[in-house]
Amino acid sequence: MTLQKEAHDMLTQDTADRQSTTEGTQITTRAAISRGPHQDWEITELQLDAPKEHEVRIKFAASGLCHSDHHITEGDAPVRFPMVGGHEGAGIVESVGPNVRRVKPGDRVVCSYIPACGSCRPCSTGHQNMCVKGLNAGTGMFLDGTYRFHKDGEDFGGFCSLGTFSQYAVVSEWAVVPLYDEIPFEVASLIGCGVPTGWGSSVYAAGVRAGDTVVIFGAGGVGSNAVQGARYAGAKNVVVVDPVDFKRENAKTFGATAAFATAEEAHEFVAADTWGQMADHVIMTPNAVTEEMVNSGVMMTGKGGKVTITAVGHLTEKAVHVHAGMLIGFQRQIRGALFGDCNPLYDIPKLMRLYMSGDLKIDELITRRYALDEVNDAYRDLVEGRNIRGVIVHDS
Repeated sequence: MTLQKEAHDMLTQDTADRQSTTEGTQITTRAAISRGPHQDWEITELQLDAPKEHEVRIKFAASGLCHSDHHITEGDAPVRFPMVGGHEGAGIVESVGPNVRRVKPGDRVVCSYIPACGSCRPCSTGHQNMCVKGLNAGTGMFLDGTYRFHKDGEDFGGFCSLGTFSQYAVVSEWAVVPLYDEIPFEVASLIGCGVPTGWGSSVYAAGVRAGDTVVIFGAGGVGSNAVQGARYAGAKNVVVVDPVDFKRENAKTFGATAAFATAEEAHEFVAADTWGQMADHVIMTPNAVTEEMVNSGVMMTGKGGKVTITAVGHLTEKAVHVHAGMLIGFQRQIRGALFGDCNPLYDIPKLMRLYMSGDLKIDELITRRYALDEVNDAYRDLVEGRNIRGVIVHDS
């Protein structure tokens, strides 16, 4: 028996044991919370309710450390405080509320940070990434107007209505996707956000095609997957722009054909390599999009080119200021992308299969594993350019 299988069996047995005693009851969980902008994450114990109708309670095994959670503590995310961090998570269903059909206790699952109910207008028209059940991402409030995390009479929301920086969380049934047994929890946690957001930004939102030239700003957890998506779609040139040496070198692992520290260097290369036709696509996946980046991206696209913006900017700044003539003259486009235009119920399993077949690198994304108590160290590593993606491994 492998250590991974043994750990899985222990975790499954633990959830089964708890299921027989905790269904319908409140439990205690340790979590990393944010009480406001410009404050470190705080580790504390919270009370967690039992799941209600169409809800499940999950024992998390792993949580990805996405830059979006850092935007909370930086004041760049419009959220309600206090907030339990984390929106990339995988684990085992501990208990379920009434009328849950998608999963059952003991199931291995990965959370999608955008739920997919399957029946609202966006879901039914093939746009699960815009499911109406995701309207409370910034508050963590459930659709009945209540919360599941509490402490001393105060309600705590979970980021994206998840809160994967907690050992346990109650989430919507629509936010969980069954997980193949062959996928480690640490890998699976990233397939709930960073992997599809980056991969889909190239494959779906940008619409990269064979032979294209693609420029990607930012080679972190999302950008590295945008690189993989562009190469998988058949791009001839995948050019990365990132000021961090470590990230530029790692980008080549995921399929980048060239990498530069500045937009000016990348512009010169693309102009020379394409004989002046310039890039077909520029995809923005940095830690924060700026006006300078967007303008550089527009100038780097050729006729009929597209700039796809996946990363967010600073809350008080407007990053898109482009003269209309710059778009009209070359018929360029600028568009935003949420979750890489992926459909969670279809694309999360697809990405799992691509990982299992060796066509998608995810193990290579994980630079370091951290305990929950090390969450602030993890984000310092991220900001200082030492991580592609860190992962919290929860105590079993």
